[in-house]
Amino acid sequence: MTEGLLSLGIEELGLGLSGANIDRLELFLQEMARWNRVHNLTAIEDQKDSVVLHLIDSIAVLPIMDQFLGNKTVAIADLGSGGGLPAIPIAILRPEWRLTLIEAVRKKTAFLQHARGKLELKNTEILSERVEAVAKRRPGEFDAVISRAFTSLANFLELSLPLLKPDGLVFAMKAKRADEELQEVSLDQWRLIADEPLQIPKLKVERRLLVLTPMRKSPI
Repeated sequence: MTEGLLSLGIEELGLGLSGANIDRLELFLQEMARWNRVHNLTAIEDQKDSVVLHLIDSIAVLPIMDQFLGNKTVAIADLGSGGGLPAIPIAILRPEWRLTLIEAVRKKTAFLQHARGKLELKNTEILSERVEAVAKRRPGEFDAVISRAFTSLANFLELSLPLLKPDGLVFAMKAKRADEELQEVSLDQWRLIADEPLQIPKLKVERRLLVLTPMRKSPI
């Protein structure tokens, strides 16, 4: 059932993935489900179909991210990475991108380290610390940041700014009802450059991806 849903979702998204890509995504799903039974990494509660839907939700952003990042070697930070969504699926499917997964909860970073080794993801690094601490050590280092259900949009942007290069991009995965959050964003500090609906196969909840860039240089 899991494999069927995953294959169907990928087909409907129009992502041309290799058999090796799908095998690695399947392995990630298996490891997440196995660890989740003991460590409660997510609220998925070991329902494999739900894991697949969360994964498809994560990779649905790729066509839009490709438009902005292409096949360049870019550095992307995933803030509050949790169980590795969306960063690990993205790292699997875009090996030319470098993903830094930032997560303060140790049991979650233990899983992320395990998944990194199991999947041989050489384009990822795992940081077990708060986002604010990373920003102080590595300001202005990232071409882009991304987050999925991490915090409010305004707080996500505040945390993102010191991490970004001056022309960096923020990819905010949000539910359809993000208009109120957008109203809290300072137009003096941020410019919304894309607001794209995400079509998630088999998922009734509507999603959207907001893409923003700083109006001024990041405080480095």
